[in-house]
Amino acid sequence: MSRENVGVAHGRWGEDVACEVLRCEGYEIVERNARPCRQDRRLEIDLVVYDKPRDMMVFVEVKQHKARSFRQRRLRSVDRHKQELLRTACRTWLKRNGWKGAYRFDVVEVYGTPQARQKVEIDHIERVRLFENERKFINWAD
Repeated sequence: MSRENVGVAHGRWGEDVACEVLRCEGYEIVERNARPCRQDRRLEIDLVVYDKPRDMMVFVEVKQHKARSFRQRRLRSVDRHKQELLRTACRTWLKRNGWKGAYRFDVVEVYGTPQARQKVEIDHIERVRLFENERKFINWAD
């Protein structure tokens, strides 16, 4: 398997882990790898989930890392360009699906690999600032 295919397989595995964790937390998986704009394949949302108790749609970016690094900050792998693509993808999804309710953006970081023998670590970071109207949020630099 090529190096690129290994990365795709690890990313897919990370999304599978994130889905399972979110289901256990009570979220309903609405869509995986949502591409709300067929003309621009860069616009992709890893997971769209529904938070039923809060009646809120949640857009989730899943980041898979081989291991946790205490020298690097969380949310380190999403630069400003990627944030803009995510913002556009989420707004397009909202419009295409006619969602008028509350929504937010979360990041799930998965630390581990499918082959690792140690326990997988998960960070579910809620309310990451992506949209202007969010009152309580976590900045990307935190």
